[in-house]
Amino acid sequence: MTNHKWRSQRLDRLGSAIFAEVSAWKAEARAQGVDVISLDIGSPDRPPLAPIREALAEASLKPDMYRYPGTEGSARFRAKAAEWFAHRFGVALDPSKEILSLMGTQDGLAHLALAATNPGDSVMLPDPGYPVYQAGLAVAGVETIPLPLLADNGYLPDFDAIPDAHWDKTKFMLLSYPSNPVTTVADLAFFERAVAVAKRRGVLLVHDNAYSEMAYDGFRPPSVLQVPGASEIAIEFHSMSKSFHLAGGRIGFAVGNAQVLDALRDLKNNIDFGVFLAVQEAAVAALELDMRDPHPVASIYEARRNAFVRAMREEGWDFPPPRGTMFAWAPVPAGWSSRQISRAMLAHAGVAVIPGRAFGERGEGYVRFALVEEEERLREAAQRIGRFLREHEPVSDGHSDY
Repeated sequence: MTNHKWRSQRLDRLGSAIFAEVSAWKAEARAQGVDVISLDIGSPDRPPLAPIREALAEASLKPDMYRYPGTEGSARFRAKAAEWFAHRFGVALDPSKEILSLMGTQDGLAHLALAATNPGDSVMLPDPGYPVYQAGLAVAGVETIPLPLLADNGYLPDFDAIPDAHWDKTKFMLLSYPSNPVTTVADLAFFERAVAVAKRRGVLLVHDNAYSEMAYDGFRPPSVLQVPGASEIAIEFHSMSKSFHLAGGRIGFAVGNAQVLDALRDLKNNIDFGVFLAVQEAAVAALELDMRDPHPVASIYEARRNAFVRAMREEGWDFPPPRGTMFAWAPVPAGWSSRQISRAMLAHAGVAVIPGRAFGERGEGYVRFALVEEEERLREAAQRIGRFLREHEPVSDGHSDY
């Protein structure tokens, strides 16, 4: 029997453990000799471009790179982030007050509630939504108000359908477009409505824009800060992980309302000492390269999207093509739960995915595919899944395990 004497009860509120479960499923399958195609975790499979890696290597040899970097980020990185933001979104930022470096956006998102709320406060989170949103609230002792994202509404929230009582309790509302896991996008008109309702209701608007450079069919995702006056009530998170394949470098940044960023900085000053300076130099090189000679990652994932969606349709599993992110969000065939089919596809087809239920109650009935393999491998995954669907019937006993 496990002794939980030194285990915090907060951990029981951290949300779904399905990511760890899927990892265990994969280990079990590989131990049995299965060639697993991992479409579960959204970890970029390509390295950063050579100039970015070279900047990291060169910086790592400099002796002054090994001091404590400072939580707020180097002045050079923040200045370059401001320059890139103006280039990309046409928005001027004060690098000293309106930009904060982060160990990836997950760092900022996980700590935000500790910095901006008090125990007993409430926060609106998208449902389905990225699990770290809920985890940050659990650690902070903050209650969640689900913000339904429904297919019939294009996975955009209906602000008018939210009861006044929910608005009255809400400290901040979190949005994310392009959206993980539901892969939809939002235009500037949507953010104009979101800013207006946040101002009217007196809540902080938090936008996770980690996939700002990963949208398809010619669409360029906006920043919420493009809305005039948004910085009065909004902050936004940006990631270097997906856009520039720097996931292992752990670097991102937050922009927007200076008071909120100051609170987050004060919290992090008591937790960490910032991002390794050589990694910040690599990020500077990535931003400079993007402004000078862009190599958009969207083209890579759009080609993968097209190949995978087409191959899945040929195998009989048809779903709307994603409009952004590095994922596909697919309704499961009739008769299956999201967990059942995920477990069964790994066991019988060697394809690992994440059950939609991991992303919230409204994620049930879906699975998320991560497009983190080359096109040939994605087509192979689709063929394996097709064979699995033809050979296996849904579980009928009602239990969640396959």
